[in-house]
Amino acid sequence: MKVKKAAYTVLGFLFLGLGAVGTVLPILPTVPFLMLAAFCFGRSSEKLNSWFKGTKLYKNNLETFVRGEGMTMKTKLRIVCTVTVIMAIGFAMMSRVPVGRAVLAVVWVCHLLYFFLGVKTIEPQKAQIKE
Repeated sequence: MKVKKAAYTVLGFLFLGLGAVGTVLPILPTVPFLMLAAFCFGRSSEKLNSWFKGTKLYKNNLETFVRGEGMTMKTKLRIVCTVTVIMAIGFAMMSRVPVGRAVLAVVWVCHLLYFFLGVKTIEPQKAQIKE
């Protein structure tokens, strides 16, 4: 059991690092890595989970979403733009795989629908007041 918790801890810090780099590097997605970090820290220990939820990265990118309140338009656009660029690269590389391109196109459209119709948009002031 301790090996499993240690693996979650290591993965949590790996995803946290990637998420932190993603805040300054536009091609690397921030929110998905921070969500994975939250999952891993939640499975590793209560102490790490509490620490992670207290970080500015978590509060700025995930806290309102996890509470069910939604995301700011800036956060949504950052996620959508990053995923669009990454999926466009994959789409271009699959020039000889039309089925792969079709799957990527469907996933991209579902991604857009989810973020713009499924996730509530909140004002930036509401996101900062809760911090």
